[in-house]
Amino acid sequence: MERWIEEYLESGNRKILFMWGPRRSGKTTVLEKFSKKLEVPVFDFDLVSDREKFVPDERVLGRLVAEHKVILIDEVQAWPEGTVALKILFDRFDVKIVATGSSELRQKSAKSFDSLAGRFEEIFCLPVAVEEMLDNESPREYELPMWQRDLAEKMQVYGGYPEVCDSVLSESEKIGVLENLLDTYVIKDVVNIYELKNAKLARDILTKLALQLGSEVSMREIASSLSANVATVANYIEIFVKNYILISLPAFKTNLRRAVSENRKLYFFDLGIRNALVRDFRPTSLRPDRGGVWENFVISEMEKKRRNLKLKLSAYFYREYGGREVDLVLEDYQKNYVCWEMKSGEGENVEGVFPLSHRLEVVTPGSYLEELKLVDGQGDDDGGGGGAQGKRDGVTGLNI
Repeated sequence: MERWIEEYLESGNRKILFMWGPRRSGKTTVLEKFSKKLEVPVFDFDLVSDREKFVPDERVLGRLVAEHKVILIDEVQAWPEGTVALKILFDRFDVKIVATGSSELRQKSAKSFDSLAGRFEEIFCLPVAVEEMLDNESPREYELPMWQRDLAEKMQVYGGYPEVCDSVLSESEKIGVLENLLDTYVIKDVVNIYELKNAKLARDILTKLALQLGSEVSMREIASSLSANVATVANYIEIFVKNYILISLPAFKTNLRRAVSENRKLYFFDLGIRNALVRDFRPTSLRPDRGGVWENFVISEMEKKRRNLKLKLSAYFYREYGGREVDLVLEDYQKNYVCWEMKSGEGENVEGVFPLSHRLEVVTPGSYLEELKLVDGQGDDDGGGGGAQGKRDGVTGLNI
């Protein structure tokens, strides 16, 4: 994350850089580091006093730019009207702007945000990814097999929020942090921001989804079980997807008649939040849901990487009429396919299920890191698909 900002600041790129992500994912900490390094303040749009410095007036903004060639803004979504000032800053001044927030700015500012089209780029600050942990901890080569298994176990139980990843915290303290995150950000903040009418329904929907990891989601069934309107349930779920709480995985469609699914699957960006919903923090070896938890872990890590590195990949699941499924189908822009079968232990072999030319990989607690590290999703310039790594097992595509 910091590398992306450093590259932006050192480049000739003048576009506004938005850093999106959920609360308490580390966005403010990153800004504070650059604030000290550059000796510039962080303007917090939660504070009226800071908002007043961004009146959409060229003379007022000119005085701001005269003092600061780099402008850092936190919680930009708290003041949607500020997008007008950002547009003026981009159009009239030579200044770099890094602004953090959550993606509801798009919904709340409507036409004002639309006016920024072509004037910004975006990066994501999500719960910590395993490859970030690898870079930070740099285990020795001989330690790596045990390290990746231990890390997978910890993240399947407690997730990847920075506060929870702190090894100093006890198990009970980690659970306390996660319960607080669930109550204050996932439920209270989202309900207040979108003026939702029923906080209990929001929590009940998430709990229902938490109890059916790896299964296709039927809005109608969830609505019926909660005595709620289907449209309301669908709206709540879309809000959770937009705010980096849920990951939506659609079904892969082909023209072949054996592709059956009309539903989608929903996973959690962070398994610590998911486990707080179901109140289960036992080791995965003791849990009946360990298969779904492992599937969620791998898919969430792939989604973090896809967003963090802006990979040109699409992700799906696939189910045929006979009922057999492929957990994850990765498609690049050249229509090369790699299928991932997630196995925390024994499971059904899905070889031959996906109907198009592809490579099948089995992703286990001992191999997931290698598979993630190989993903780049760019393909070859000549359209042939895949480099040396992409041709593993004689199948091209995806550079995976």
